[in-house]
Amino acid sequence: MSFKFSSLSATVWAILVTCIIAGVVVFLISKDQKKWTIRMIANAALCIALAFLLSCIRLYKLPQGGSITLASMLPLFLFAYVYGVGPGMLVGAAYGFLQFIQDAYFVHPVELILDYPLAFAMLGLCGLAKKFPDSWGIIPGIAIGTLGRFLCAFISGIIFFGMYAPEGQNVLVYSAVYNGFYLIPEAAICIVIGLIPQIRTLANQLALSDKQYR
Repeated sequence: MSFKFSSLSATVWAILVTCIIAGVVVFLISKDQKKWTIRMIANAALCIALAFLLSCIRLYKLPQGGSITLASMLPLFLFAYVYGVGPGMLVGAAYGFLQFIQDAYFVHPVELILDYPLAFAMLGLCGLAKKFPDSWGIIPGIAIGTLGRFLCAFISGIIFFGMYAPEGQNVLVYSAVYNGFYLIPEAAICIVIGLIPQIRTLANQLALSDKQYR
């Protein structure tokens, strides 16, 4: 299957602009926006560093990008769960750039944005978990954040990696299966660990300590 960027460039930019606008809208309408404090910045740096270290523990790596790691998204989910969507998206985007430096591979600047800063910024949607019953904890947020990252990877897969689809296979199916192959297990690992009572206690303690230092 051949790929001609010239025939899709308008579509690529339209999708990119739509994704960015959607992210900005989520950021602006979020009621969880907070003023950054020294403690909050320190926790952001800690979560990014921990996520990066966990990303180095790869259980499986796919040939065209994407890995199953030891819950590397969980620290970013925890940050967004504690501080809200806006800060979570900013920290996720910063981590996305760090991930790009780690792998340093892209086929087009638009693909770089979709697969790294924008995709990981979507993990900040985990902050929406606060809108669900407290008994559900962080779990809905993990599902929402993973879905956001999946959509970015799905779009990128259709536009930039469709040529890798087996002959005769629909590129939509290929991108969905490929990206789901590593993101579903990754989310499942995060959910299993997120169900541990101590993890929820940690998130609550972080939120409490932040309020004490405001």
